[in-house]
Amino acid sequence: MARIFQLIKLLSLSIFFLSCPLFSFSSPEFSSSEFAAENVKSIWFEKEEWKMAYPFLQPGSGDQITLSFDIIEGDGSAVWYNIVHCDRDWNRSDLFTSDYMEGFEENQVTDFAPSFNTKINYIHYSLSLPNNDVRFLVSGNYVITFWTADEPEKPVLIRRFFISEGTSPASVTFRRPMKPGTTDTHQQAEITVGTGSLPVTDPYRQVTLTIMQNGRPDRTKSGLLPDFVSAGRLEYNTLSDKTLMPGGNEFRYFDIKTIRQTRQNVRAIDFVNGVYHAYLIPSDDREFKPYFFNEDFNGKFVVAMEESRDPDREADYVWVWFTMPAYQELQGGSLYVTGSFCGWKYLPSNRMSWNPARGSYEASVLLKQGWYNYEYSFLPSGSSVPEGFHFEGSHWETENDYLVLTYFRDPTSRYDRLIGVTLANTRGAK
Repeated sequence: MARIFQLIKLLSLSIFFLSCPLFSFSSPEFSSSEFAAENVKSIWFEKEEWKMAYPFLQPGSGDQITLSFDIIEGDGSAVWYNIVHCDRDWNRSDLFTSDYMEGFEENQVTDFAPSFNTKINYIHYSLSLPNNDVRFLVSGNYVITFWTADEPEKPVLIRRFFISEGTSPASVTFRRPMKPGTTDTHQQAEITVGTGSLPVTDPYRQVTLTIMQNGRPDRTKSGLLPDFVSAGRLEYNTLSDKTLMPGGNEFRYFDIKTIRQTRQNVRAIDFVNGVYHAYLIPSDDREFKPYFFNEDFNGKFVVAMEESRDPDREADYVWVWFTMPAYQELQGGSLYVTGSFCGWKYLPSNRMSWNPARGSYEASVLLKQGWYNYEYSFLPSGSSVPEGFHFEGSHWETENDYLVLTYFRDPTSRYDRLIGVTLANTRGAK
């Protein structure tokens, strides 16, 4: 009897320690979700000659991808990072660090500099991958986490990126949807993936597809299985709803590359209490207006400054004021101003407030000088996905980018291979 009670005690202790946060793989340093501290701004990926690159690389191509960001009012303390390999669902994979990467587990960001002659001080950081400290050995989903030496237990930035083998590119054609109720508002991709020499024995379990519109996590469909399988080919056709996406609208835009005078869609610029403020021209409601094409960055932004050749350090931060007139306050949720500038997140910092005296939604967002795309999104209470097309509308003709990611699980390996990343555009001009 005593032995039974001892076993029960040991089992209880085991359950306690397994449930303890110290042993949890969901701890911040291994988190697969994207995150940025409140004082981390202007986060963007770029490649050589591609300022608004999507975060993917192909090993052996010789390319590098650079991740840059600012820490507002930073004290210049050292910033460190580590990189974790994940499966197709963004859970940490079973690989050891030495299996997926050459180099040290933790490394310091050595390329950083303070801002120069700006009203709001910041430290600009830049990291290129791969580098002398890090070289990738396998394909797949990756998560990079940054933290400061002062608070190593608290991440300041978490971002996702992709390493592709490039062996199985997808062929993508866009069709006007046939499903009732979506013909005028949605877009649909017809996708064909060649498996080549891959040892595919069970394509419905081994191969899955993920599609992302403009790199947005809230416009992503993952775990897609093929509709038709033939020798060396997997087809995702338009007879199902798997690749159906809202078309949205062309993005709104404004230009704050200079603070000496107003540019596109900026009504006024003031200097108040030691900080610059840019007031945008009030937006128009496009929900029921016909589609109109205009060139945009598909939701992205570019840091730029007319009076400088080094905008990374010399561009200032400006409080940008957004105004969206409305007949009444929307019920059951909140309105946000969104774009790549906030990582497509719905946060207090980009949530709009209803002003009954002026009959409009208003928000002020701290942004670095440059050229910006944005849109308005209504998020229902308790939801993480925006609903409907309030103030924006949606059209099947809208020009959008789509990332098509093809994953393959080899039964003999311990990870999901990313065998192809294809960037397609609805106008075929990418």
